[in-house]
Amino acid sequence: MSSDRWKNIPSGKVLICYNEPTRYYSNYLGKEISDEEQNNDLSEREFLKQIANIKKILQKRHATVDTLAVNSDIRSAIKKITALSPDVILNFVESVEGNSNLESYIAGVYDLLGIPFTGNNAITLGNCLVKSKTKQILQSHGLRTPHHLILHVNQFVTKDEFNLKFPVILKLAREDASIGISEFSVVKNFESLSERLNYLYSAYSQEVIVEEYIEGRELNVAILGGRVLPISEICFDGLPDELPKIITYEAKWSPDSVYYKHTNPRCPAELDEVTKQKIEKMALEAFDALDCRDYVRVDVRLTNKNVPYIIEVNPNPDISPDAGFVRSASAAGIGYEDLLYNLTNFALDRLHYDTQVAV
Repeated sequence: MSSDRWKNIPSGKVLICYNEPTRYYSNYLGKEISDEEQNNDLSEREFLKQIANIKKILQKRHATVDTLAVNSDIRSAIKKITALSPDVILNFVESVEGNSNLESYIAGVYDLLGIPFTGNNAITLGNCLVKSKTKQILQSHGLRTPHHLILHVNQFVTKDEFNLKFPVILKLAREDASIGISEFSVVKNFESLSERLNYLYSAYSQEVIVEEYIEGRELNVAILGGRVLPISEICFDGLPDELPKIITYEAKWSPDSVYYKHTNPRCPAELDEVTKQKIEKMALEAFDALDCRDYVRVDVRLTNKNVPYIIEVNPNPDISPDAGFVRSASAAGIGYEDLLYNLTNFALDRLHYDTQVAV
């Protein structure tokens, strides 16, 4: 955990950077919708509501707190950052005008400007965004993740070429926030696989990852500063039997949906000690394998035989007050304000360390 050297006195100029909400896709839900339902990315829009609250909290302990919405006018962003000259950037940028591939580039800009920032570095952000690369790194470290294959836009496979076991789940290979994931994402036969691929290619024009679907419990492992917080479970109680037990886009962002109403968190998760330690060890190994820092959420599927599989590593998890990461922090006795202070302290500590080395 970060040191307390900054804790009780106003210190440091903080800049909160976040992505300017926009509409990149016409459809984020991963299924057919009406023209009236087309909207901006709800994940971005919902987080935007939290920016003013985060700024207010940080102003209690930091001398200056400013905000900056980042878009594709990067020259303007650099000019503003340089003029503000922050000691640390609280980095909430997950895309640039909806393009998630540019998330890591913004972290690279901070590095080029020599400004410490919260969260993970550019390489880690890039590796975690590309799901196939994440899996390669995890597998190279002996960490269990579902078997998969990557298909490029408009690429299909024959039955003879397809070597995964049904059911399988299809995801966009370079997206997060469950964009494109719906009840139709889990398919049980080759014909349904082809139909789903057709839909995803048409709607998103992006490569697709197909992986074996792990039937079992869904667990979120939050890691803060190298410390594993209490494990959270997503419970699907009451979800209609015909719907796959997965976290869809609606489950995260659409309060009126069936999925949102029946994907309820439980924290701490009820786990026997052996299984709990096994999952914590796996999550920490993933944290190290991907060279993570500050905060990360590792998503795990636990089979009925208590075999854990890593299905996702999120290096920039949502920290809205009702988000899963915040829930795990609360279960560990870390309030929302202290969580934010910890994040800025991690980066301020790097500033302090770099200054000492330079001297």
